[in-house]
Amino acid sequence: MKKIDLFVPGRLCLFGEHSDWAGEYRKTDKTVKTGKCIIIGTDQGICGTAEQAANGFSFSQILPDGTKGPEQSYPSDPDLLAEIAAAGVFDSYAAGTASVILKRYSNLGLKLQINKRDLPLKKGLSSSAATCVLVARAFSRTHHLNLSIEEEMELAYRGELLTGSRCGRMDQACAYGKKPVLLTFDGDEMSTRSILSGEPLYLLIVDLRARKDTRRILEDLNFSFKSGNEQIRKALGEENHRITAKACRAIDKRDTRQLGNLMTEAQKVFDEMIAPICPSELTAPKLHQILQDSTAKDLAWGGKGVGSQGDGAAQFICKGKAERKQLKEILETNTGVLCYNLTL
Repeated sequence: MKKIDLFVPGRLCLFGEHSDWAGEYRKTDKTVKTGKCIIIGTDQGICGTAEQAANGFSFSQILPDGTKGPEQSYPSDPDLLAEIAAAGVFDSYAAGTASVILKRYSNLGLKLQINKRDLPLKKGLSSSAATCVLVARAFSRTHHLNLSIEEEMELAYRGELLTGSRCGRMDQACAYGKKPVLLTFDGDEMSTRSILSGEPLYLLIVDLRARKDTRRILEDLNFSFKSGNEQIRKALGEENHRITAKACRAIDKRDTRQLGNLMTEAQKVFDEMIAPICPSELTAPKLHQILQDSTAKDLAWGGKGVGSQGDGAAQFICKGKAERKQLKEILETNTGVLCYNLTL
């Protein structure tokens, strides 16, 4: 049977982290403002090869230590795959998405091999969502399901929820690939608008090589938001609307200095209004050390945390390509972090 090569990038949230799940609360509370975020696919991602199988779901992937894992074979049983998703094993995200798909399209067989991954895990770059989207896309293309990007995202999102994740819908926007997109979340509805940029943006993503507990962050913030905490509702509501609107205008005007300033401003809002809700994870000493680095202040217009925030990763808008290269070399040498280029 014909093999299909697939690639799904990671997802970087430029502005508006946490606004996806916050906007979902509008289903029951219309006083909550819509969520808004600006995302872009990363240069790094996951490569895989997919082909039809007579039956069952066979899956292999690159393990966290970089080695190739064994092939695991499961029957085309959505209930069994849902159990694997809930078990919290490394294959849970793939199994969850396969379960959701096989409930809608029964008795499909798939063999999927992830043969390359240069996307850092658990750094706020949607590594788990990229796996889920890859599985949905593999089923769609090998079985000619003709799923739209939005349908792939929905199936991947439902699959990730089966793992117990409290993720919102932003992560699966990695399905759009490497283009900037404004997402708006209104209850169960999500709308998108592409944003055009005529001038290159030289971003640097910094893997802090530290740890964070994303589930703890999401649990604490969701509980506080649901309980009516005014600070987090304002930060993810009117403050987020204000900053993302300015960021869209800055991209339209090709104003990289303003975008950097807005990143610094967004981080200040997060630190003052959201971080105190989960201090064990969001105090983030390594993140703030890097953001306050004197070299970073000289070579970048501004920066902020990535994804759910915490000591996972940072991002900078650098003043130019040469400045990005210099900042990358200095940070890696002096602080032991790993850096990745992203050019918009």
